Amino acid sequence: MRTWVNVARYQLIRPALYLGLPWAIMAFSFAVNLAIFSLFPIHSGVPHSNNAYHDTGAIAVIYIFFFVMGITSAAQSLPFGLALGMSRRSYYTGTALLAVTLAAADGLLLTVLQAIERATGGWGEAMHFFRVPYILVGPWYLTWLTSFVGLALLFIYGMWFSIVYRRWRMSGTLAFLAAQVTVVLAIVLLIIRTDAGPGIARFLTGLPAAGLTGLLAALAALLFAGGYATIRRVTV
Repeated sequence: MRTWVNVARYQLIRPALYLGLPWAIMAFSFAVNLAIFSLFPIHSGVPHSNNAYHDTGAIAVIYIFFFVMGITSAAQSLPFGLALGMSRRSYYTGTALLAVTLAAADGLLLTVLQAIERATGGWGEAMHFFRVPYILVGPWYLTWLTSFVGLALLFIYGMWFSIVYRRWRMSGTLAFLAAQVTVVLAIVLLIIRTDAGPGIARFLTGLPAAGLTGLLAALAALLFAGGYATIRRVTV
C-alpha cells in the first residue's frame, strides 16, 4: 500500500495537470455557457424546471479530460517511474489509486456545484450545467457516486489505451481500437438477429441511475483488470 501511495505522489509532481487544468477548462466552459444564456435568454417566459431544453451537456468536458489524464499518466511518466525502481504493476495500481482519489474529490466538488446550481435556479438563468437528465439529477449522494464512478472509469480507460501503445505501439493501438469496435458491432448484430432489441430497450429505460452506476462500476473493474494484465510486459 505504501508503494502505491508513493506512486500516486510521484504522479502529482505535475499538480497543474491533475489539480488545476481540469477545473480551469471547466471554469472557461462554464463562463462561455453562462454568457450565452445571459445574452440569449432562451428561457424567457418559461419557469425554471428540469426541462432538458436548459441542459448544456458541457459537464462532459471534465470526463473527457479525465480520459486524457489517464493516457498521459502512463505515456509520459512510466519510463521515469520504472527508472526509479517501481515495478510495472505497482506503478499501474498506484496510478489507479490516484485516479480513484481524484475521481472521488472532483465528483464531490461537482456535487457541491450542482447543489448551488439548484439553489440559484440554474445560476439565475435556468442553466443546468452540472445536471444531466436521468444520470445526474438524483440526491446528492447518488450524484457523487455516479460522478465518481464515471470519472474513475474514463481515467482507467485512458491508462489502458496508453499501456497498449507502450507495449504494441501504433499498430497495436489500432488493433485494440478495432477489436472494441468489432465487439460492439457483433453485439448489435446479435441483438438484431435475436430480436432482443425491445427487451433490452425496456431494461435500459427502466434502469435507475443507481443501476447504471453499478454497471459502470463493473465496467471500470473490467478495464482495470485488462490494463493490469497488459502492463506486465510493457517495454520503455
